[in-house]
Order: sequence, then structure tokens, then C-alpha cells
Amino acid sequence: MTAESADTDKFPARLHVIIARNANRAIVFRRGPSKYVCTVLWNMDNDEFSVGQWLKGRIYERRSDISPNGQYLIYFALNGKWSSPTGGSWTAISRTPWLRAITLLGKGDGWHGGGLFADNRSYWLNDGYGHKVMRQSNEVSRNKEFSPEQYFGGECLSVYYPRLMRDGWTLKEQEKTEQSWHSITVFEKSIPSGWALRKLAHAQVNSPQGKGCYWDEHVLIDGRNKTEQAEPLWEWADFDGKSLVYAEGGCLYRRSLINPKKIGEPKCIFDFNPMTFKAIKAPYD
Repeated sequence: MTAESADTDKFPARLHVIIARNANRAIVFRRGPSKYVCTVLWNMDNDEFSVGQWLKGRIYERRSDISPNGQYLIYFALNGKWSSPTGGSWTAISRTPWLRAITLLGKGDGWHGGGLFADNRSYWLNDGYGHKVMRQSNEVSRNKEFSPEQYFGGECLSVYYPRLMRDGWTLKEQEKTEQSWHSITVFEKSIPSGWALRKLAHAQVNSPQGKGCYWDEHVLIDGRNKTEQAEPLWEWADFDGKSLVYAEGGCLYRRSLINPKKIGEPKCIFDFNPMTFKAIKAPYD
């Protein structure tokens, strides 16, 4: 058994999703084995999925974003090739769902990187110690007048938390645990039917096996009946119109919110676990 197959057998594929604000499409980051990641386009109108590209390296999905219309992706990646032209890490803007950069900014370390879209054609760069421009597209441009209202440090959280709040999540509280270097930031999102989601965003050194230093769990709240159901295995969750969508065990699920008193049975809409690395060329240079 190879190290890659052992990693796949030990943990299911890890999933993180970013939904476009003004389009019924999303990007799924599918990771596993640990040094392999791919992007998948999710058409949320019909639950069809299209593979973009694979990367041998690490994409920091919590430092990533897609444009409001779902046409562009900004992401921060690291492959550790420190003598390469990018310096081993980079921020890129690509056309979804591909990873091929139309704008490429070499970074050379693991601090900061990535960013947020201010609108369909401009982005805020999580610059930190600085990037070097290696490729520049006139399709998108850096917006130096826009920046998130709150700052959460030099890694993933200064992109991830502002993205959550932009997309309808309310920051409720920040908790310190009894363990050193472990905090939990609580977000909530409600929909008119009375249901709500609570997201427990962990920032933790020596996190549980199979999780990074930033990881999430969720609680489903029935606001009408004042009940809560903990869902510690949901690594990502959100509302999609009248449905609850979430990731668990390497699969995406959908559950209809039939009415304020009842939630539908889980339906697996895609299993990402069987996917394996494949070299795919983007349809543009």
C-alpha cells in the first residue's frame, strides 16, 4: 500500500465550498490525499458537478473566494518548491473552475495570501509581507480602496471570517478554551422559515487527526421549537434557498426544509471519495 492510498483509506476526502453571491454556482475544494487538491464546479440549479483541475500541493481554501457572478476564483496555494519562480507559494486569480492563473502573484512564504472579491472584476489582496507580480490580466484588477472591516491575523482568518460575515453569517462570540492555542469563534445564519445554523469555527494547534489547524463543526437550530441538534461531523454547511446543504465524510448532502416543523431526509448529491489525481489542462493559456 502506498502512502497516498493509506491516507485515502484513513480519512475521507475533505471538502470546503464557496457559494457565489449572485449566481447559483459554487466551487468545491476537494482535498485528499493531503498533498493533492482539486476544484469542482457545482451547478446548484441541478446539482451537476464538473471537475476543474488538480494541484499537487496545498490550496488554503479559507483564504480563497469566488466573484459574485461565479466567473473568477482567487486562491492561495503552496507547493514548497522554494527555489521555483513563485518562491514555493502564490496567490492566483483564475477562471472557475480552473486553477490556471490569469493573474499570478508569487509569495514565497506561508503568511497572508489569497483575498476577497470586491465585485465581479476587482479583488482585495491579502498582501501582508508582499507579493511579486508574475502575470497580470486585464480581466480583473486589484482594488486598493477596498478592505475588510475587521482584521483577524496573518493567516486564514482575515479572509475566512470576513467572507462568512459578507455572506450572511453573524459573528456571535469568540471563546477561549482551556487548551492553549485553541479558540472557537461562533457564527450563526438564519432563514425566514425559522431554521438557523450555528458554525463553530476552531483555530487550534494540535487539532484532532484529520483536521487542519482551522476546522469547523455545526449545530442545526429549530427556532420555532427552540431545539438544537449538534452536527460535529459536518465540516461545511450552509443554506441554499429552501434547502440545507452540507459536507460529511467526503460527500455533499442536501436536505429540504419542508416547513418550520420538519426537515427532509438527507440526500447524497455527490460522493467525492472515489476521485483520484488526473492531469487536466485548462481550456485557456
